[in-house]
Amino acid sequence: MKLLCSRQALQEALALVGSVVSPRSPKEVLKSVRLSCDQNGLFVEGTDLEVAARAVVNQVEVNEPGEVLLPADRVGQVTRESPHESLTLESADECCIIRGQDEEYRIFGHDPQDFPPIAQFEEEPDFVIKAEVLRDLTDKTSYAAAKESTRYAINGTLWEKQGKRLLMVATDGRRLAKASGALEKVGSQETAQAIVPAKAVSLLNRMLHSGDEEVEIKLSRNQLLARTPRAVISSVLVEGHFPKYEDVIPRDCDKKAKLNRLEFLSAIRRAALLTSDESKGVRMEFQEGTLTLTSRSPERGEARVRMATEYAGEPMAIGFNPYFLIDALKVMNDEQVVFELKEATRPGVLKGEGDFLYLVMPVSLA
Repeated sequence: MKLLCSRQALQEALALVGSVVSPRSPKEVLKSVRLSCDQNGLFVEGTDLEVAARAVVNQVEVNEPGEVLLPADRVGQVTRESPHESLTLESADECCIIRGQDEEYRIFGHDPQDFPPIAQFEEEPDFVIKAEVLRDLTDKTSYAAAKESTRYAINGTLWEKQGKRLLMVATDGRRLAKASGALEKVGSQETAQAIVPAKAVSLLNRMLHSGDEEVEIKLSRNQLLARTPRAVISSVLVEGHFPKYEDVIPRDCDKKAKLNRLEFLSAIRRAALLTSDESKGVRMEFQEGTLTLTSRSPERGEARVRMATEYAGEPMAIGFNPYFLIDALKVMNDEQVVFELKEATRPGVLKGEGDFLYLVMPVSLA
């Protein structure tokens, strides 16, 4: 292998693929990235055996095709620290020489034949979606997925293709985020469903660039494939049955508060300043024209914040984990939000103007 390539383009590819590799793996090949080149460009690949990424570098002049398997951290450090616009890469056996104008690095690697095979995107996609729409959906849902749970199915985000729309749902049992967006193209399947692990969602967001860029998605029984002009990622899907989310969304809320989103976000943040690990809840008292937020901690003191609201219904008080509400309000784009309630022991539902819905369970303040 011998080539001349853009250092910046190579660095971006290595940053994306390097986020997949397992730095603590006992297997050296899983700490490594495979670089291969032919007349179509330079390809950078990495995998942890569950999630894989393949990025292409087009700003390259290939003199000799070939491949090499190198430690991801070392080659990544070289491309980050080099000040030059272009680098020359030349491989011999299991070694790669990287040269700049005033530098030369000889990096020892491994046999590229030991690199595990990764899935290729060879079939027609099940659907195509704009990058900005996909990022909006993942931003509005993925944070609500369980981080640690014995119920493995809720450790990922549910994706449902429903005709010409893609629905995403995530929950950890104490909150639930649901959003949907329009598809650009739909395949022959009217519906499709998958539970996508958090690492794959994070990697997917990293490979999204231009908002107008189209992302092709293929869902099989146990695998997700996603492709943009610069990269392909694949991921094993989460096994199990996702909870029946529609069954837990209340339909009979008779109390509604209309709030300015940024003012509501600020009020919650201020009220949360005096919470503690032992007393995380913020009490919210809704009455006509006013919302009062209070928190109390034996170690820190008390906080009281008031804000204006349009409220319809009987006065009520309810407690919530403030950080759960902050997570949702941060990713919403609406100027006004509606908070729907029923009673102090039942979940609240936060809605915007679009197809976003956020359910959050109350907490006891006793």
